[in-house]
Amino acid sequence: MRSRLLDKLIIGSAAGPFCFGVLIFVLIFVAGDLLFQAAKLIIQQGIPLSVVTRLFFYRLPEVILLTIPMASLLATLLGMSSLNSSSELIALKSLGIPFMRILRPVFLVSVLIAVTALFLNETFVPMASIAADKLMKYEIMKNQASAVQEKVFLREEHGGELKRVLYIDQLDTNKGIMSGIILNDFEDGILSNTITAKSGIYKDMQWWIEDGRIYTMNDEGEVKLLLRFERQKLALGLSPAQLERSTRKPSDMSAHELWTYIKNADGIGGADLSKLWVMFHLKLAVPWACVIMAVLGAGFGASRRGRSGGGVGFGISVVIVFAYYVVMSLCRAFGESGNIPPFVAGWCPNIVFAVLAVYFSLRVDRI
Repeated sequence: MRSRLLDKLIIGSAAGPFCFGVLIFVLIFVAGDLLFQAAKLIIQQGIPLSVVTRLFFYRLPEVILLTIPMASLLATLLGMSSLNSSSELIALKSLGIPFMRILRPVFLVSVLIAVTALFLNETFVPMASIAADKLMKYEIMKNQASAVQEKVFLREEHGGELKRVLYIDQLDTNKGIMSGIILNDFEDGILSNTITAKSGIYKDMQWWIEDGRIYTMNDEGEVKLLLRFERQKLALGLSPAQLERSTRKPSDMSAHELWTYIKNADGIGGADLSKLWVMFHLKLAVPWACVIMAVLGAGFGASRRGRSGGGVGFGISVVIVFAYYVVMSLCRAFGESGNIPPFVAGWCPNIVFAVLAVYFSLRVDRI
C-alpha cells in the first residue's frame, strides 16, 4: 500500500506538467512553423482553407512526437522541484527511501511512453508524412516544386509479397535521368539478386541504366558478382512522373523499412548508405530520449536547492533540450560525412545525456 501511494505521488506530480509540456511545446512549434506556413499559403497563394487544414493535421503527429521528450523532461523537472521545495523529498529520505526507489515509477512510465512513441513512429507518423508531402506537391504546389528528388525508394509487392525494392540516389523527373541506382529482386520474400548502376536515362518510353553490375545471392547468403554491363534495359513500366509519384523519401519510411532495405543493399557496391544508416539509428534513438530526459529532469529537479517557479523550470528545460538537439545535429553531420560510425552518430546524444541523468540521480542522495 505504501509503495502504491509513493508511486501515485510521484506520477501525480509529473502528470500535469507533462500534459502542459506537450501542449506548450506543440503550440511553440505550431505557432513558429505550421501556422506561419498555413497563413502564407492562404494569403499569398490563395490556397483554400480546407486544403491548408488537411495539411496542418497531417503535419501535426510528427510535431507531437517531437515534443514528447521535451515534455518528459519538463514534467519530471517541475514535478521533482515541487516535491523538493515542499520538503516532501526530505520526508521520504527520512523514512529511508532512496532516490532510486523514488525514480522507479518515473522510469517505468517513461519507458511506456517511449514504446508508444516508437510504435506511432513506425506506423501512423510515416503515413501522415506521406499524405502531407503528396498534398503539398500535387494539390498546393501543382508540381512547381523542384524536379530533383534525392534518396527515393520504390517498393513493388504482389499478393502481399515483396518482389522488388528500387533505390535511387537522385532522380530528375524533368530530364528523365537518375543516378546511384540499386535494385533488389526478391523470390518468396528472400533476396535473389541485386543490380547496381551509376546512372539511368528515360528514352523511347523505356528506362536504360548504364555502367552497372549484377550480383547474385547463393544459398549460404553470400553475395557474388555475376556480371558487369555498360548499358541495359530496366524493366520498369513507369514514366519519370509516374515514378516520382510512386517513390518514397527515407524520412517518410519506418525504421523497419529502412533496415530491410539497408540490410539487403549493405556490402554491395553502389550508393553510399551511411546517411540511411544514420537516419535508421536516429529513428530508434529519438523515442528513447523520452526515458533519458525523464530521468535527467527528475535527478536535476530533485537536486536543486531553494525555491523557484515553473518559469525557471521551463527555461531550464528549453536549454537542456536545445543542447540535446545541438549535439544530435553535430553527431548526425559527422555520421553522414563518414567521420564517425552511424551507430555512434545516432546514439551518442542519448549516451551523453544518459550519463548526465545518472550523475544527477546519484547526486540526490548525497545532498
